[in-house]
Amino acid sequence: MGSLGSCTSVEIDATGSETAPLTLLLPLGSTEQHGPHLPLDTDTRIAQAVADGVALRLDSVRVAPPISITASDEHRGFAGTLSVGTRVLSEMLIEIVGNAGPEFGRIVAINGHGGNAYALRAATEVCKARGQALEVWSVRLPGADAHAGRTETSLMLAIAEDLVRLDLAEAGAVEPLDELLPKIFEAGVREVSANGVLGDPSGANPAEGTRLLAALIDDAVNQLTSG
Repeated sequence: MGSLGSCTSVEIDATGSETAPLTLLLPLGSTEQHGPHLPLDTDTRIAQAVADGVALRLDSVRVAPPISITASDEHRGFAGTLSVGTRVLSEMLIEIVGNAGPEFGRIVAINGHGGNAYALRAATEVCKARGQALEVWSVRLPGADAHAGRTETSLMLAIAEDLVRLDLAEAGAVEPLDELLPKIFEAGVREVSANGVLGDPSGANPAEGTRLLAALIDDAVNQLTSG
């Protein structure tokens, strides 16, 4: 019963109250290029997998339908990329929090896309000023590459292996992200990587992806239970 969308209003009303409110998870992904070998909804699928994993472990959690078109302006120019931009995404999050009922004692964005960080920061500040709360958990893995490299490819091999085109996988820009960010901010990912990859997917495998996904779920659960 972790999925909010599959519940009825009566069921949510019966399980969430002011004395025992529910935690609502908002999977926040993207629809953007992920190189020649990963699907456009990679970030959304990863965020959804983490949220679903958390819901399996915490009874009081419900998972909202994912927000899959977000702030991806840096990937403009690659076919298939869609973006509403930082301002619109921020306003959307503010409205969701502001209109949520008292059955949800906590609302936590499960963020799978780094480009959403600015919208999340702005939304949390506005919500706080209004006496509301939007918490944020974001994908973070020590030593991970930035975009469509070994990390995300391994995760997708664990989550949706049939959608990964390993025969098309190839390295992109492998310089440290800190070195690439100034050009990305100025002119987008295409300026630093013709194929859209920031990293090298070589060596990606499902076993590694399963381990990484478990680590992400553990991290999210720890944040939710320690807060």
